[in-house]
Amino acid sequence: MAIRYSFVFTFIILLSTISLPQEIVRDTIPKYAYSTIPEFWSQMNDIFNDPNFSNAQWGVVIQSLETGEYFYKRNEDKLFMPASNLKLFTTAAGLVLLGSNYRFKTNVYMNGTVDGSVLKGDLVVQGRGDPTISSRFYDGDMFKVFEDWADSLLNMGIDEITGNIIGDDNAFDGVGLGAGWAWDYESNWFAAPSSAICFNDNCVNITVTVSRNTHQPVITVEPDTKYIIVLNKVVTVPKDSSTSIDAYRELGTNVITVFGTIRDDSDSVKTYVTVNNPTQYAMVVLKDVLRRKGIVIDGYQIDINDMTTTLDYSKMKLLFTQYSPPLKEIVKAINKLSINLYAEQLLKTIGLELKGYGTAANGIAAEYKLFKDMGINPEAMNIVDGSGLSRLDLVTPRQIVALLSYMYKSKEFIPFFNSLPIAGVDGSLGDRMQNTKAQGKIRAKPGFLEGVRSLSGYAFTGDNEPVAFSIIVNNFNVPVKLAENIQDLVCLRLANFKRK
Repeated sequence: MAIRYSFVFTFIILLSTISLPQEIVRDTIPKYAYSTIPEFWSQMNDIFNDPNFSNAQWGVVIQSLETGEYFYKRNEDKLFMPASNLKLFTTAAGLVLLGSNYRFKTNVYMNGTVDGSVLKGDLVVQGRGDPTISSRFYDGDMFKVFEDWADSLLNMGIDEITGNIIGDDNAFDGVGLGAGWAWDYESNWFAAPSSAICFNDNCVNITVTVSRNTHQPVITVEPDTKYIIVLNKVVTVPKDSSTSIDAYRELGTNVITVFGTIRDDSDSVKTYVTVNNPTQYAMVVLKDVLRRKGIVIDGYQIDINDMTTTLDYSKMKLLFTQYSPPLKEIVKAINKLSINLYAEQLLKTIGLELKGYGTAANGIAAEYKLFKDMGINPEAMNIVDGSGLSRLDLVTPRQIVALLSYMYKSKEFIPFFNSLPIAGVDGSLGDRMQNTKAQGKIRAKPGFLEGVRSLSGYAFTGDNEPVAFSIIVNNFNVPVKLAENIQDLVCLRLANFKRK
């Protein structure tokens, strides 16, 4: 595909190059520090009229949080697919409606009696949406929480369970995937299904290495569980070839095929694949951990799905409750790392806490009520999930900036602000705008789907004036890096802009 370069776009390319051309960046930036809004507006028109995006659509709003003055607007009330910029709505709603110190909880009950060291009955895990039972929050140890549970049982004197390990996931509906998600996403870690009980981000970790003795590919799976069946279709190739590993889980099963090529001298290659039925997966692993810690399990059943009757917890004894880290820490994973599962868990938890049942529809209904308070008309938007992975999500740049402006004045602003990636420093903006004036002065959430690139958040001008902005492009067919370059250039100009 031929790419047309305008003068402005040539300048963008220079600014986006971080190695040798830093002198060019430093020498050129002052010429583009504007003293008036009309000059800034004119230059924004030049940037967004770049011919490489003549068949695409830009939506932009840049507004001062001090004066309310618009630095720039373009298609501000048109609907756009926001991709992961939708997470701004989910995390803002979660912080405002649940509070930054909200903690997910998982209750562990016994349904039976204790006779000596034997629990005569079932161990019941009542899930309420905690996504953090994984290695991410426990120093890389995915088993930490389950091992703590085993230790708690042993400390209570229980070393045998005659019944079953039961996972109750009925706080959420049974719809794991979001509306409008592409069917071919299902195996990918970023499309992990939601569930009231989660473990290891509802994925298995797969590592491919080459045996130094046989020179054949070797696959290891963590957790090492019989719940997963792995078919090894990887081929070893010579040292001058390339390594390319992929994996596919057959729909509706836990049969995973790992395929591709690995160089004979290659280091280990890791990938992550989702599981079918996260609750059952978690209970199988929990049972393995309990046995590994010396607790005998006599029962055979390891899950209850689609229960026709509700468990009566008034007849059970609560043994202990697992609390997640506070929400202000979890939203960092959602926004900085863009973990879709966590956003979906939060959306359904909003529905659970405010509407009594964890569904996306209930969470969205609660969000819409809040959005009205923000001055956003929910009838002029369409939200179907919490992560933005769906192509059915539609919002406007003005709505995003209205949300950002509301949060700027909210008591939950600091945890919201701290959750956003910092340009040139961390998260999904860590490798953008490095070694420029925009580094550290932009806190924003990127978003990406095929044909969609978005960036929305906060900027501080050369006068340290706070600005809220949203920059979205839809329906482009040039390399995504070109869209990022335009977004980064706008951020650079904001970081250098001075009114005097």
